[in-house]
Amino acid sequence: MKGIILAAGRGTRLYPMTRPVCKPLLPVYDKPLIYYPLSVLIQAGIREVLVIVPPGEEEVFAALLGDGSQLGMSIRYTVQPVARGIADALLIGGEFLAGDDVCLVLGDNIFWAADLDLTLRRAAERNSGGTVFGCRVDDPRPFGVVEFDQSGRAISIEEKPRHPKSNYIVPGLYFYTNEALEIAAGLAPSARGELEITDVNLEFLRRDSLRVIPLEENYVWLDAGNADSLLTAAQTIHALQHGGRYVGCIEECAYRQGWITEGELRALGEPMAMTAYGQYLLSI
Repeated sequence: MKGIILAAGRGTRLYPMTRPVCKPLLPVYDKPLIYYPLSVLIQAGIREVLVIVPPGEEEVFAALLGDGSQLGMSIRYTVQPVARGIADALLIGGEFLAGDDVCLVLGDNIFWAADLDLTLRRAAERNSGGTVFGCRVDDPRPFGVVEFDQSGRAISIEEKPRHPKSNYIVPGLYFYTNEALEIAAGLAPSARGELEITDVNLEFLRRDSLRVIPLEENYVWLDAGNADSLLTAAQTIHALQHGGRYVGCIEECAYRQGWITEGELRALGEPMAMTAYGQYLLSI
């Protein structure tokens, strides 16, 4: 399985902050926003990653993340020339995937749980259909809303409904077999001119091969899409880390996977020894 991070959004809901800088490069407490989805892919055991960025931004992202070799990974970059929706990332990444299965994660989504790595690995190891998650929110209307039957099986998903059938939404993390590329290639643009990821999920649901895993209260999901949610995300990460639970540390995640040695981890931390982030790396 390979990973794709869709980090191509201009972040217009965060203007003027995102006029000079792409949204996934904004800080969320002590690290760039993109560290959080990248850490999710690492915890899922995914070593080959494609980052999809806006045109002209490849060098900026590469200056931050490099080619991934420092983490025992391979990170490549490409652009989304025109914003055509989340499902478009599957088509853009088709050559990169080369027939492999995919985990697609949005560049502004943050996930945390004490056992998140186990949940991610189980999803990555499933070799049929698609696996997505269900998060309970107070206002599900801006999202793709999933409806469950009495046995807990997903029976419908509706994009941005006026009258939601539940309070469970599908966050920006999707595990698919390579069938997803064929599905995405057959999509027609929605009324807003986008290839909707909900339509990919609906096709897997129609084929009876979509698993929706509800994430309960011990899971944290944050969508840092506007100023309020960006602030909430930073405050949540601050609270978690000051409670002794570090979040989104890509170097630690790579070390826990056995992709880099203790000495390599230390070498990554030493240039940042004057920061709390670097001191944390050196304390591991």
